[in-house]
Amino acid sequence: MPLERTISLGKGRGRELRRETCSTFALESASIQHDEICPTKSMKLLIPDTQTSHDLISVGDGSILKNVPCKPLLVPQQGDADAALLQGVLMRTEGEPNASDVVNYAPFTLLPSAVPSALFQQAYAVQQDFNLLVDAISQNKEFLEHTLASTIKVDDFTARLFSIYMQVLEEGLAQSVFLGINRSDYMFDCGVDGTPSLKQIEINTIAASFGGLTSRTAAVHGQVLKVLGKSEEASRLLPNNPSKGLALGIAKAWELYGSQSAVVMFLVEEVQRNIFDQRCVENELWNRNIRVIRKRFRDVFEKGSLDDAKRLYMDGQEVAVVYYREGYVPKNYDQQNWEARLLLERSRAVKCPDIATQLAGTKKVQQELSRPGTLEGLLPGRAEAVARMRATFAGLYSLDLGEEGDKIAAMAIADPDRFVLKPQREGGGNNLYGEELRQVLEKIRDSPERTSYILMDKIKPQPAKNYLLRAHSPLQVSECISELGIFGVYVRQGKEMVMNEAAGHLLRTKAIEHADGGVAAGVAVLDTPYLV
Repeated sequence: MPLERTISLGKGRGRELRRETCSTFALESASIQHDEICPTKSMKLLIPDTQTSHDLISVGDGSILKNVPCKPLLVPQQGDADAALLQGVLMRTEGEPNASDVVNYAPFTLLPSAVPSALFQQAYAVQQDFNLLVDAISQNKEFLEHTLASTIKVDDFTARLFSIYMQVLEEGLAQSVFLGINRSDYMFDCGVDGTPSLKQIEINTIAASFGGLTSRTAAVHGQVLKVLGKSEEASRLLPNNPSKGLALGIAKAWELYGSQSAVVMFLVEEVQRNIFDQRCVENELWNRNIRVIRKRFRDVFEKGSLDDAKRLYMDGQEVAVVYYREGYVPKNYDQQNWEARLLLERSRAVKCPDIATQLAGTKKVQQELSRPGTLEGLLPGRAEAVARMRATFAGLYSLDLGEEGDKIAAMAIADPDRFVLKPQREGGGNNLYGEELRQVLEKIRDSPERTSYILMDKIKPQPAKNYLLRAHSPLQVSECISELGIFGVYVRQGKEMVMNEAAGHLLRTKAIEHADGGVAAGVAVLDTPYLV
């Protein structure tokens, strides 16, 4: 049975601590009453009968709360912001998204958040399996054709990607080295019996972000804990350097391409607020004496070219690797950009991802993978890997036209709070929940348009309290939920897998009132796992 315990700090408001648990996973949270908190003031809690200021801090099993000295303890918000700036946890501002003259810290939690150690280890253990799966899907034309057949009839964006994929296959692949950088995202679902389990939200196969900034976030939280007098707890924060792991994959692909003078090209957005996340990876490459250039789709359209051997050139420089940090949503493309994408895909350069791997990350593919026998067909002879992956799947349902899809649509309309409606889009902020889900499904219930969506069981994690720090925003305690991402990197040359690694992790936390959206969308903030 779930454990519940209440710790009293004496009389007066703002002095009760609650332990809320999912079975053996205990999250200590604080019921906080605080005096005025604003961006220029220290965070403090006024305890009425002593008139001393304390911070009620919750991490993991509550160890941060233990033995806090009975004397004023202030955690200045400005000090935390300075720590983030000092460590390079940076973003450009909304007002000047393409200039680095004025920057600010990327949003982050005041404290690291509790993560069950067993589930954290499970997420790492299954990542190499997912790398192999994504790579297998990208090589399976029949599977992609069959799986996306209904989707490409109603979703123009997926259809355009698929058209380029087929054209390149018909011409014959010039590319012989393949690089995959993905991020598998999870939440910790508290089931009916209160036992937490790891459930996959999605796997991102293109432009998986924040590997750079999260490499620096643990140092920020370590500094905060040290200021609180919790050096031992700070020492328990795990080292994490995805930017190095991602760069190692890019460097290996560059090496196998076979031209010491060739460059790595980061394909970037027109608006580049999150440039420092990319710079972390870029600098790792420069440290290995690998030249990096940054170009947009329109630059490729205007200046990109292929020679007779389909080598890609930009401004006279041969390009060995194209690392996509855009190209994942329809708004990234006009006609010129689509032509640029086709040029890149036809080239010999290593694309990260190639267009087949981008298609492998679509929601429709995710739903199809949950069908009995599908994983076994894609990864024959790998029963243990199949079992590890399947254990992370939430319920996924097809909305294709027919009796099965009709039943699923009716089920979701009748009980919309049980589900998430997911379109074939990346980038966050696209999913539908609750009443909005019901209204959309009722509207498209008998239309082929419904096949452009999939339905997924709604994951229900246990909330915990934390402070979310954002520049120029009032500071307040929030009920929060977290999402764990594991970065995966693989490199294949021909049929030989030469690298297959889990490259680090990303924890993002948001207030429970926000159903969807990530850090770049302004909803979630960067966090650090504290294993319990």
